[in-house]
Amino acid sequence: MTPETLFSLQGKTALVTGGATGIGRMAAEALVRAGAHVLIASRKGDACAEAAAELNALDAPGSAEGFAGDLGSKEGIEALVSDINKRTERLDILMNNSGVSWGAPMGQFPYEAWEKVMSVNVAGIFELTQRLLPLLMKSGTPEDPARIVNVGSVMGEVPMGDGAYSYSASKAAVLHLTKIMAKELSPYNVTVNALAPGPFVSRMTAFATADEDTREKVGKSVPLGRVGRDEDIAGCMLFLCGRGGSYVTGAVIPVSGGINVVTAGNIFAEAF
Repeated sequence: MTPETLFSLQGKTALVTGGATGIGRMAAEALVRAGAHVLIASRKGDACAEAAAELNALDAPGSAEGFAGDLGSKEGIEALVSDINKRTERLDILMNNSGVSWGAPMGQFPYEAWEKVMSVNVAGIFELTQRLLPLLMKSGTPEDPARIVNVGSVMGEVPMGDGAYSYSASKAAVLHLTKIMAKELSPYNVTVNALAPGPFVSRMTAFATADEDTREKVGKSVPLGRVGRDEDIAGCMLFLCGRGGSYVTGAVIPVSGGINVVTAGNIFAEAF
């Protein structure tokens, strides 16, 4: 078996929510380069269409199309599902990447930040997946299951609120929901895994990654000494979605440079 066979996605159809920028954009490019036809959807349809045009200009084996889709409400999800059903009869890959955050210090964190963040990051992911299951089940087989990749966060693994309390809690919910869905969907030839990224360059983290100097400072706090790169996401996606990942479900891949295993240190050694 060759590397091309293991990671090829030729003929596959994928949906990447929030695929116009950041981690979603990194994943969409990896899927297109591997041969998939990638649907990119987010609230900003123009940005999705622009991202798709850029991917189509790569002269890669795959292709892309971008359009608007809002996971912030039941009506928005219904409209997105209707649109997807018009564009494809089957879905091989679903990347639940869309998400929102909210930051404020303890004592000032607003009540409404919980409803907004949880409705998109948790309820939105669940409802979209639930509504797209017929398309995923149509494509999945025991030899080549359909794939769902949920995007969590290292903030959902370790207690680092940093003022993003509802975001961190929502991402912990995403990681647990991933395992529940993996258990329940395996009989239908659908795998469900998650990424738990650390700091990557994205619109959500622009305050900390927008320029090289800030990225370098942030990277010094990461055990492996840097922020994430495009290929870090690409490698995970090609593994989970390719032939080599067909026997993996319920996994959480910590793409965080080691933040996920940072502890209090060697407390006994430091005492002497």
